[in-house]
Amino acid sequence: MARAESTMLELSTQAPPFSLPDTVSGTSVGLDDARGQAGLLVAFICNHCPYVVHIRDTFAAVARELQTQGIGVVAISANDAAGYPADGPDKMAQEARTAGYSFPYLFDESQTVAQAYTAACTPDFFLFDRELKLVYRGQFDGSRPGNGETVTGQDLRRAADSLLAGTGPIQDQKPSVGCSIKWKSGNEPSYFG
Repeated sequence: MARAESTMLELSTQAPPFSLPDTVSGTSVGLDDARGQAGLLVAFICNHCPYVVHIRDTFAAVARELQTQGIGVVAISANDAAGYPADGPDKMAQEARTAGYSFPYLFDESQTVAQAYTAACTPDFFLFDRELKLVYRGQFDGSRPGNGETVTGQDLRRAADSLLAGTGPIQDQKPSVGCSIKWKSGNEPSYFG
């Protein structure tokens, strides 16, 4: 597995628009459909990455909490499904049901949305305020497969708490670490690598 870190997109960046198919419902979900009254979390994940598998259950629980607090949640997989069939739409729908995802799990087949967000790894988290300005990008928490730290989602939770309290972005933002997004041949963006 190729390990990568978040690009740490500049804070206050406006959320790039998207309209992608939800692998569970089959409907198209756009930026305005996904946002909540308080903000929006966009998570780039995939099915097979051990870093995502490691946090999956806690991420699903944290996402449900955020949704009850008015923060919309959407997950996007941009991996090349031809090269990585375990990350294709049918398997994504199955994964969403198995994991108990309460949010749309979208497939970015063209990889243009991942590029617009400068997503580099799975998982990669982007939290936007009610005006869809970026207030957090980075890790879920400090836990990684095999490092012995408990998965809590504390970094993302602190960022969400700060957003909900209106106190501005938290200062301590660390890059997420995970598997590199599986880019199609010739599609790897210049910011990656």
